[in-house]
Order: sequence, then C-alpha cells, then structure tokens
Amino acid sequence: MVRCGKPVTASNNLRRLIIRPGGIGDCILSLPAIEHLGTADAEVWVPSAMVPLIRCVEARSIASTGIDLLGLPGVDPPAPLVARLRLFDSIVSWYGANRAEFREQVRALGLPFQFLDALPDSSAKIHAADFFLKQVGGAGSAVPRIDCGPIERGDFAVIHPFSGRARKNWPLDRFRELAMRLPMPVRWCAGPEEILDGAVRIEHLYELGGWLASARLYIGNDSGITHLAAAVGTPVVAIFGPTDPAVWAPRGERVAIVQARTVDEIGVDNVLEAAGRLYKHQNGGSRHKHESDPPEDPFKAGTDLLTHDFGIAGQKKDE
Repeated sequence: MVRCGKPVTASNNLRRLIIRPGGIGDCILSLPAIEHLGTADAEVWVPSAMVPLIRCVEARSIASTGIDLLGLPGVDPPAPLVARLRLFDSIVSWYGANRAEFREQVRALGLPFQFLDALPDSSAKIHAADFFLKQVGGAGSAVPRIDCGPIERGDFAVIHPFSGRARKNWPLDRFRELAMRLPMPVRWCAGPEEILDGAVRIEHLYELGGWLASARLYIGNDSGITHLAAAVGTPVVAIFGPTDPAVWAPRGERVAIVQARTVDEIGVDNVLEAAGRLYKHQNGGSRHKHESDPPEDPFKAGTDLLTHDFGIAGQKKDE
C-alpha cells in the first residue's frame, strides 16, 4: 500500500479530491505528492491500473467517473458528476491542465479546481518526483514507497524487457544473453499485450508489486514497471537511453542506472557491472554471524559508460 507521509488527524478534515492521470511511472512518481495532499476525507481518481496501489485513501478510476465528458462541445455536464464534484472543498488536478475547454467548464460551474502541470518542463533539472511534491507545497527528496506487506526474498532475478516506447527498449537478444550470464535463475515478466513466451503476467499492479518485491534483483528498461519494482524495494537496474535519469530515474533504496545516448550503445557487460554493484551492496556488511558467506561475486565488470547509483534519496552518489 501507499505509506502515507503524514498522519491523518481529526483537524485535517478538508474534503479533497486529487485527480492524477498519466502512465504508471508518472503516477508512481506522484505518490509522495498525493500523500502530502491527503486528508482525513480525501479521495483520489487515477487510471484504472493504478487504483490497487492507492490504499491509504479511497480511490476510483478516472474512466469510471465520467469526467472526460466535461468541456466537450455540445455535451451538457453530467448532473451526477457535477453533484459529486460539488461535495469537495478542494480539487487538485493534474487532469485537464492542457484542456482550455475543460478549465473553462469547471470555472463556469464554480468548482474548486486547482490545476497542476502533469509533467515537468522538458528543460527541467529537478527530479520529477520532487517536482510533483514541490507543486503541492512539499519539500525535500520524494521517494515513492509501496508496502506490499511481509515478503520473503527469493533467489531469482526478474527481467522485464519492455516499455511504452520502442526507443527505450534495450535489444531483446541482449536481455537473453544477460539472462544466461546472471548467476541466479531468471523469471521473465510481461504485460498482457507484450509478446514473450513463458513470461509471468500479473495485471493487478499490487499483486505484481508483491511478486517483484520477492525478487533478489530486477532489470528493465525505463518503464512504469521498473518504477514499481523500485517502489516496492527490489534492487533495480534500470536501462536508460536519451531520457534524462536525473529527472526520470526510478527511486528506491537500491537503484542503479545504466545510460548511454541510445540503448543500442549499452552492452551486456555494462548491465552486469551495475547488477554486480547492487549484489555487493545487498550481500555485504549486513549478515549475522550464523549466516553463510555469499557466493563469490560472479558479475564481471568492464564498462566506460555512464553508470549511476541513485540511492534512496534519488541523488547520484560517488563510489
């Protein structure tokens, strides 16, 4: 579940609606901002896939509300929707910020909307999670956290070789070579419409998060599922091409980024080195005396590409 960043108290009783559209990654990076906005009587409207991840307040899918009908030419505002929106003292919305007709409609209805930019400006140098938190009056490093309950860590790695855009996808043949060279069993992960024989497919994001949390390592492209893996605490190696990881890297306790100008420039050894760094961090210095030593590090280094460790605060750390 989303771990709320501040306790809900009786005095914090503003009736607030929070509307957050977007992809899985964008929504996960917005979780600290949503938590900051939370009140004792808050409600969140998000894309259908995200509803299971919002667990500290009531959540609805945007598609189920009919809000997309507001502002359409020749379409009267649905009376039940307007009546529901009038129940709120405050409506903070990343939805509709770029739809002038939508904004005009809610102004004409006298609804208490506050519109926020759904994405940072392309020239932004602030991490997206910090940007979203700052929009709503928060401060500091924003780290999304999704608590899936007590999970026993297994001895396997998860590879999800897809993303929302082809240019973000590391070649599948390199993922396959990587899988053969990893020193642990590999389980492949895919979405319902992604073609990959033998892959684990879990459409319910909270259940998928629980399964990812049980992995010793996750490796994937710049995708929403990579953000989910980081948010549930799995050690993550994220492969980035032209997207700026200083703005869009997943955040978590153990996150490493491998980046080049294009993903085609990244070799298998580059990703193995990043995985090895996470392996050493995970197995070094925290064992009890009765635990056996971890196996000799089987990962092979050899890279001159840009490899960052973004740590828990999402800031690059020097080795």
